[in-house]
Parts: sequence; C-alpha cells; structure tokens
Amino acid sequence: MTRRDFVSKSRHRAHGWLAAALGVLVTVTAGVAPSAHAQQGDDAMQILKAMTDYVSSQKTISTTYDTDIEVLTDNLQKIQFASSGQMLLSRPDKVHASRVGGYADVEMVFDGKTLSVLGKNLNKFVQVDAAGSVDELVARLRDQLGMAIPGADIMLSRSYDELTTDVINATHVGRGVIDGVECDHLAFRNHDVDWQLWVELGSRPIPRKYVITSKDVTGAPQYTLRIKEWKTDVPVAADAFSFKAPPGSQKVEVSALANLDEIPQGVVQGEKK
Repeated sequence: MTRRDFVSKSRHRAHGWLAAALGVLVTVTAGVAPSAHAQQGDDAMQILKAMTDYVSSQKTISTTYDTDIEVLTDNLQKIQFASSGQMLLSRPDKVHASRVGGYADVEMVFDGKTLSVLGKNLNKFVQVDAAGSVDELVARLRDQLGMAIPGADIMLSRSYDELTTDVINATHVGRGVIDGVECDHLAFRNHDVDWQLWVELGSRPIPRKYVITSKDVTGAPQYTLRIKEWKTDVPVAADAFSFKAPPGSQKVEVSALANLDEIPQGVVQGEKK
C-alpha cells in the first residue's frame, strides 16, 4: 500500500464504506531550533535518497513482510487487523505477491503483459491486460482497480520522487532497532499524512519498517509494514511469474472480486475530520 492508496481509501471509508488505515504520529520535531531542524531535514533526505537509490538498483528483490492496519469504528474503538505476505520483484516488469490475513488470502501475478489476481479463499480470479512496467502497474492498480501492492512506494524505480512529493517536513529522529537490526529512524510530514521509515545501517540501506498515519480521519488510524526478510539477486524459476488457475476456480470480472481487503466487510470507521 502506498501513501496515495491510503489517502484514497481512508477518505472513502470515512464516508461509510469498509474502514480506514495507517501510520504512527510523530511529534519529535517540536521545540527543535531552526538551524538544527534544517540539518536534521537534510540528513533525513540524504538517508532516504541513499535507500531509494539502493533499492531501485536491485534488479531482483525477494521479501517477506507483516502488515498491521488500524480501524476506528463508529463508536470510537480502535481495532487492528494483521496480515503477512511475500513478494518477488523482477525489474522492470514482473512481480509475484501474496498476502494472507484473517479475512482474505490473495495472490497477484504480473508477467509484464497480464495481471492475474486470485482470491484463494473465494476460489475466484480475475485477469486484465496491463502491459507495461511495475511502476505503471502500481498506478493502474491504485487508479483503476482499487488494489495495492504492500510497500509499493518504496519499491518503485522512481521511489524517491514519489516519496518526496508534497513533503513539508523531514526529520532524522535518530536510531532504532527493528528485529535486532540497527536502523536510522526518519520521519516525514505531508498535508494528509505523517509517515516514518526505519532504514538499515551500513552498506545495505534497505527499508525495515514503514509507518503511515492519517491526519484527516478521526483517531489517526495507521498502517504499518515490517520487512522480515530481504534478498537480492535471487535465482528466479522460469515459471515464477506464470499464473496457474487452481482446479475448479472461477474466472470473474473485477467487480465480482471485491472481498480482498485486509479488513472484513461491514466494518465502519469513525468520521473524517
């Protein structure tokens, strides 16, 4: 899920549909002297640029991840839904991703020409023509199909440009430890969301944790992505990006495969601010 996915989904859900998502609120910049604040911002942008340059230079990336997505119900109770998944990315135009949660079991395969999405728990799948790059696929998923690839913001070939669009504040908070790995902790602000990144120290500046916070939905719901395993230049099987429909599965239209969200149908969140 990208920041733009979040803004779109949270606003839509705040009007009575499904539920909202994302982020951790950062207030550490309060009280920082202007000169120190500017330096911290420079540090944050430099670390972010090093991370995005490294990630975009990797031809093949294999990851496993966990996600948490929060909902504030109409009676102001905050509930969190958890999922896990894995992704194999081969630039410029192939991706195989999956996500398993309590309410959906989803597989997505893109071979550079056709996008296939399988709802394993429904035993239904859709296929659409989507020739182009992974970057173009992410935009089409968001704008036309209402779907998302977890962490797409930080996997794009031009992720630095995407991430820094409309940033109004950047802070190098300090250091943190994610799953035993020491990281630089970065915090950014946009008009609609606050977001944070934990970037591994050393010669492999990979993202370890990504958190997004809604600022225009009551209760500031949040989305968290934690990278558990990260491998590059991994051997890729010849059929890794070939979709195989399970026996007995049904091919349907996109509109018939709506129950693939991380949040169960019927959950209604609090109002938009």
